[in-house]
Amino acid sequence: MTSRATIVAIAAADSAEKRLLLRDFIQRRRREGLRLAGVIEARDPGAGACGALALIDLATGARTNISQNLGPGSTACNLDPGGVALACAKAQRAIAGGADLVALSKFGKLEAGGGGLRDAFISALEGGIPIVTTLHPILREDFFRFAGDLAEEIAPEPEALEAWWNDMFAQPRAA
Repeated sequence: MTSRATIVAIAAADSAEKRLLLRDFIQRRRREGLRLAGVIEARDPGAGACGALALIDLATGARTNISQNLGPGSTACNLDPGGVALACAKAQRAIAGGADLVALSKFGKLEAGGGGLRDAFISALEGGIPIVTTLHPILREDFFRFAGDLAEEIAPEPEALEAWWNDMFAQPRAA
């Protein structure tokens, strides 16, 4: 049995790089025929300071919009916590239905504050399902306060992510 953590966080300041790495990892697992649960971020340019945001459900492919209209001239991030909560509930249903791997877009400010996708993280942990997520370095302390010894931070490199997965796959997991 390996001592690798149940949650792995891809940590880097470059969000686009982390999103691409996470998508590629998920595509490889999908080709292997694994049951996936969770949500990944889709970002379209424009529509506010953060762009038009959505979360894509990995189990169904459904898209949940997580942007809100803040009006013309707004420079604030347009993230809609209600949309994130809806996507979280969908992810929790998929996790309850069974999964080999859970991917959650990121551990961000909402999760650090007790909301966002936090309940989906907890559902996967309770089910003994490995979790992959992304993390901005400024939230490192919040992440480890939440996950403790169950978490591991890795460099944004495909080899590091594959090494974690290979170690996790070698471990017996809850049915």
